[in-house]
Amino acid sequence: MLKKRISVSRKRQITIPIEFCNKLGIEKEVECFLQNDAIIIRPVQERSGDFDEQILEDLISQGFSGNQLLEKFKEMRRQIRPAVECLLAEARLAADGQARFSTYEDVFGAEDD
Repeated sequence: MLKKRISVSRKRQITIPIEFCNKLGIEKEVECFLQNDAIIIRPVQERSGDFDEQILEDLISQGFSGNQLLEKFKEMRRQIRPAVECLLAEARLAADGQARFSTYEDVFGAEDD
């Protein structure tokens, strides 16, 4: 396990050791969050490409094509990350008992036997 003690500047900034960056593939951006009294810093992994095919299928089925298709695709793709971040925030609140949560049955209904 890599472990290193690093200082925090007056502006609350830190420098991530180069060997950590190299090992994790950190380039321009990291995401940071609190978990169990610890600060977790990890590389941002853009994965919106997972939805590209579904977005395109939906837009084509709506009759978009050419430049209009491209612009709508870009617009929808930009909305993925904020939507997922909102879902995660809601899940964290529910996990901490600070918000209502839905069960499988709430979402999909009771299974008929």
